[in-house]
Amino acid sequence: MEPYLRENYGNPSSLYPLGQQARHAIEEARYSVAELLGCAISEVVFTSGGTEADNAAICGTLFARPDKRTVVTTAVEHSAVRETLHAWAKRGITVMEVPVNHLGHLDMGRFEDAVREPDVALATVMWANNETGVIFDIAAIALICQKYGVPLHVDAVQVAGKLPMALRDLPLSMASISGHKFHGPKGVGVLYVRRKTLWTPYLTGGPQERDRRGGTENVAGIGGVGCAARIAQERLKLPGSQAQIRTLRDLLEKTIIRTVTDAHVNGDPQNRLNNTSNIGFASLEAEAILLLLAQRDIFASAGAACSSGSLEPSPVLRSMGIPERIAHGSVRFSLSADNTADEMTAVADALVSVIGRLRETLPVR
Repeated sequence: MEPYLRENYGNPSSLYPLGQQARHAIEEARYSVAELLGCAISEVVFTSGGTEADNAAICGTLFARPDKRTVVTTAVEHSAVRETLHAWAKRGITVMEVPVNHLGHLDMGRFEDAVREPDVALATVMWANNETGVIFDIAAIALICQKYGVPLHVDAVQVAGKLPMALRDLPLSMASISGHKFHGPKGVGVLYVRRKTLWTPYLTGGPQERDRRGGTENVAGIGGVGCAARIAQERLKLPGSQAQIRTLRDLLEKTIIRTVTDAHVNGDPQNRLNNTSNIGFASLEAEAILLLLAQRDIFASAGAACSSGSLEPSPVLRSMGIPERIAHGSVRFSLSADNTADEMTAVADALVSVIGRLRETLPVR
């Protein structure tokens, strides 16, 4: 990223050499991201992050299909999708939320019943949940949408860099990712838009991104996300790379469950991302747990990081029917290939002390 902040600072829409160097960096990054996503280079649109990509997919589809007034989604979407749809509901759009079961899996029968309605403009479904890591069967969901002629947008923010992706082989219309979820810079995302998708650009005011997203490009950020995409693709090809992360996650969970009383893993213990662990500590508040862990240089999250500061239980856990006494004290641990077994042991040891201290002084009944 540094050369495009210091030396090669030209506007990529300009014809002078500095501008063309910046343009080359963007197109090189576009190629790397397309390789990671398994799609055509021309289908990659750079955005300011996953939130903008989600907004662009939803709003752009509703703008392009004004005759359709219903959106089908799930009860466990990220707030970037959930709050956007709430705003559209205030404008008269009908939002149909399909429920999940106690493991976090989508009710596929009710999803198909919702999608077959004649007034559906769009279905928007996450590939993997940002709080529990539970993976949805996107291939089956995409086939259902294709069957009824409904465009499908997939929030793939949690999946990019963690699971192999081949978007060209799935009958979906759009997908969103965010660079910082696979070790790229924050503030850069991607909207995948399949060729011939009926969609109206969300940000206007310039010809950038082939008239699909106006505004001078964040060259350094885009270059950074392209580099991160290349590294993520290389890691995915390494034998056992994901198994290593899964082993660390399982070690962390087993040690915590064995040593901390009344601790519960939320979500499907099998069909989820290898790096995500959501553990509920009964009769406690997650914020208190996180503050004490942070004092030990252990950094985790309560639900979605975007919702930090809220004392309410996660809407995702509520939708799964997790009891309030567990949902209030649920903490999400996110791992990567850079973590170690010793760190997992250290986290579990710290939790024994932290949970014990809190249950003596700040129990929630």
